[in-house]
Amino acid sequence: MITREDDVDIHALRRQGWTITAIANHVGRDRKTVRNYLNGTREPGVRKRASDPFAPFVEYVTARLVEDPHLWGIALFDELQPLGFTASYPTLTREIRARRLRPACTDCGRVTERANAIIPHPAGEETQWDWLDLPDPPPSWGWGSTAHLLVGSLAHSGRWRGYLSPVMDQPHLVEGLDRISRGLGGLTRNWRFDRMATVCHPGSGRITATFSGVAKHYGVMIKICPPRAGHRKGVVEKVNHTAAQRWWRTVADDMSAEQAQADCDRFASVRGDTRMRRSTTGDRKATVATVAAREPLRPVPPTPYPLPLTESRVVSRQALVGYRGNFHSVPPELAAATVIVTRLTGVPFCDIATHAGIVVARHRLAPDGAGVVVRDHGHVAALDTLAMTAATAARGPHRRKERIPPGDAARAAADVLRGAEQPTLSPVIDLATYERAARGRNTLR
Repeated sequence: MITREDDVDIHALRRQGWTITAIANHVGRDRKTVRNYLNGTREPGVRKRASDPFAPFVEYVTARLVEDPHLWGIALFDELQPLGFTASYPTLTREIRARRLRPACTDCGRVTERANAIIPHPAGEETQWDWLDLPDPPPSWGWGSTAHLLVGSLAHSGRWRGYLSPVMDQPHLVEGLDRISRGLGGLTRNWRFDRMATVCHPGSGRITATFSGVAKHYGVMIKICPPRAGHRKGVVEKVNHTAAQRWWRTVADDMSAEQAQADCDRFASVRGDTRMRRSTTGDRKATVATVAAREPLRPVPPTPYPLPLTESRVVSRQALVGYRGNFHSVPPELAAATVIVTRLTGVPFCDIATHAGIVVARHRLAPDGAGVVVRDHGHVAALDTLAMTAATAARGPHRRKERIPPGDAARAAADVLRGAEQPTLSPVIDLATYERAARGRNTLR
């Protein structure tokens, strides 16, 4: 695009006999541009409109996004390609944003605007449970990329406790339920879960046969949240947010799993129980611990529900297996091998077995995180015997400046190589025979 002043100069110079090339050089424009303005193809001050390759598809994209405001851009891209759309996926998303083709979903917009019913939580009525995924645990734990925190919260007072676990299977869930219930001070009448597969069948919401025994053992009724209604257990959902943002983000890398569990209990009691909340009897405020102390909770059974807990561990070079902050011995033949540690919830013993299921050791459990080394006298004697045998049978490590000449085997192999490398010589002819023959020829007869 050129200005009107340049357009006037172009026409004036043309009338004066200038060539198009000379005019283009004078005004600093391309010859085709000068020619278009002289012919009237383009107008001064009006920018030439570039072709819009997205224009033919605007109507289709608009219709599809009106039909489905949540349609993924990549799904729409797949639909447009057979229709002749040759641009890239980023171009499609850019055009949708620039043209504001995606409408706001009125159905979803009304969710936050609709009235919410107040759900009453009588004292001692309900405990809410939920698993919280915690990313990036310390590598020393050996739990992979995700740790799991089972959170239980009293719906009336808001008191909560947590249980760290490497997996979310049913035995660890039951152990966490027992541990947290004792930490909360007792049992409520109901336990509320979302549709986790270890408690119920996710499709129907009916309790599984294995978990029904757990509910009978603790004498609680199980309440399952309706489908897509996680807000029904909003008390524990808010606790999840607090635990993830205020506690998990501050866990140090050098902290063991047992130390992290103790730190979680400390945080829940110090930060959680001291929160102020409005009392149910009036406008007076009280701490969570004060309100929870008034809840009519039933005592927890003296023993947990028996379920086998299994975890795999790698045996150290000292034939020790680390388990929950303590170390237990195994036969020295299993050093550096992978074993399975099994124990029943509530039973103070653990069994260590090979992958074939052969139990090789049984030890009494020490308190979690005590750092105790539990050794069997037979394992200690076998380890000492094996270590001493290996030390006496093998020579010490080589010194850096040690002379080690070739031995008998190396010299024998070298002799074989030398014999193979010598070439086969032709027989030596005695030149004296030729000399006698020559003399005989020179003799006159």
